[in-house]
Amino acid sequence: MDNETEISTRALVESMIREDATIDAGELYDVANALGMSDQQVRLCIKRLSAEGRFTQDGRGRKAVLRATDLTRATIEPDLEFVRYMYDQDRGQVSWDGRWHLTAFGVPESARQARDAMRDAIVRLGGAPIQGGLYVSANPWEDRIRSTATELGIVAHVTMLTSSDLEIGGVSDPRGVAGQLWPLERIADGHRRLLDAAERVLVQLRTASHTERLTLAVALAAEFSRAMEPDPLLPPQLLPQPWIGTAARAVAAACWAELLKSEPAQPIRLFRWYADVISGAADPALAR
Repeated sequence: MDNETEISTRALVESMIREDATIDAGELYDVANALGMSDQQVRLCIKRLSAEGRFTQDGRGRKAVLRATDLTRATIEPDLEFVRYMYDQDRGQVSWDGRWHLTAFGVPESARQARDAMRDAIVRLGGAPIQGGLYVSANPWEDRIRSTATELGIVAHVTMLTSSDLEIGGVSDPRGVAGQLWPLERIADGHRRLLDAAERVLVQLRTASHTERLTLAVALAAEFSRAMEPDPLLPPQLLPQPWIGTAARAVAAACWAELLKSEPAQPIRLFRWYADVISGAADPALAR
């Protein structure tokens, strides 16, 4: 993978946390350099993260050991349930029942912060706005909506319902509705970029050194997240076929399978996170 993949220094540091919640600074600097980051850039990032209470540091420079605090360990793990669900969809293990899941909320201005947080959470879950505080998803999301509303203290202002009939601007065909609500072409562009990157990684892994493999893993994870974040994970019945996301995820899974094979004892958490969800996902048939 080339250095065109945009990775923040903070994201790099968090990606290098090992299972014992430490980071080998020497390894961190090596990967950072391979990604085009300077030692000074990394040092400043470590200083900021330490000031925020996210890491403590023993030693100096490349011989230092960084230790993630409880705050960091509680907030950096990706939503593995979400990743599992996308691969289950790709394998045909999740079928759409034809029901749309709708959520509406009308939070008063006095609770603007909670209102904004609720909207952001709904969008992260793949919800598309219909109008005036009404959002829709093709996937069951009631438990997460309820949990978020409870956490924000606005359950009394939230309404949830399901419907098998939804018409948007005169369009009622489910695939047409999906095309109206979600920017599918833009989402597909992100998956095309992921597919291109993952195909390059598969080739580069054949001759990569240990540091190069770590660098490829961090860059691939960043590209994967960039493609997945705006993806509402619509069921295949609502997507153009063949869907580029299925192919991109299959090749990404093949990359992780190869990485895990070459780094079987790798203690970095990033490897475990993806190892937990790729079982069966690197099926070449999914890429067709």
